[in-house]
Amino acid sequence: MLTDYHLHLRADDLDATAATHFSAANAELYRAAASERGIAELGVAEHVYRFKQALDVCQHPFWRTWAQDDLDEYCGFVREQTDLRLGIEADFILGAEDRMANLLQARELDFVVGSVHFLRDGAVDMDDYSVWQSGRSAEDVWRRYFQTVGEAARSGLFDILAHPDLVKYWGPTHPQGRRPDGDLRRYYEPAVEGIAESGVAVEVSTAGLRKPAGELYPARAFLEMCQQADVPVALSSDAHRPEDVGADYGQALELLEELGVRELCVFERRVRRLEPIGPAGAGTTEAEAAEAEQAGARPAGAGAT
Repeated sequence: MLTDYHLHLRADDLDATAATHFSAANAELYRAAASERGIAELGVAEHVYRFKQALDVCQHPFWRTWAQDDLDEYCGFVREQTDLRLGIEADFILGAEDRMANLLQARELDFVVGSVHFLRDGAVDMDDYSVWQSGRSAEDVWRRYFQTVGEAARSGLFDILAHPDLVKYWGPTHPQGRRPDGDLRRYYEPAVEGIAESGVAVEVSTAGLRKPAGELYPARAFLEMCQQADVPVALSSDAHRPEDVGADYGQALELLEELGVRELCVFERRVRRLEPIGPAGAGTTEAEAAEAEQAGARPAGAGAT
């Protein structure tokens, strides 16, 4: 089996409407792309800050700008009009753990993808509200980032930790030197410790290959440390458009094979199980392919008939 548990139906555009993107027609485009790439398990995880209810958790100006949709309408759409697993990408906001827990526990989600985009008010992966304009050194930002990832893991809020080394977003050659020199494992340690202690899954994401980072999230050394600690793996593309569903999975599957990872996480109603990874070449077993053909080439998921 192959999975993609980190998809966004909503375009990264303030003018994009929920009516256009939360539609059966748009979901079908993602299903078709997944079917072409042999992905049997597909889940959507819209950004929590896109929903008005998230303003009860955080009032950051970025959240106030983007909070336009209704979270319960989104959940209802996914459950009633698609066969996608229902998830959400929820930011870890230090000090707001109880408020985020209340928001998440009030919905019957299949999985929650946790992410760290901000260190307090500073973003690590965008120019707006950038933490990199604070005058802090790359060493300080990286140290604080991975400590925060460890705290996010220990919070118990999440089933998967997304792009766990997102702080490398700007790549190794950024003119402002946004990556420390030397062996980076010294920064990874507090994050991996928190992940291992909590039992949360770590995401292997191909999105970094489409970003200035130019490599998978997380780095090989980070994933090696996770594997040494027996951390389970979820596989995702972080697609924001149908053509990126399962993009560059060949590289991700090659790395997983080299590290001896043989299973991927599958979620339903926030219960995790492990399934064997399908053949890297075919991406799916003959039985799965036959089942998909009988179901109209749609990936299996919650609400499938």
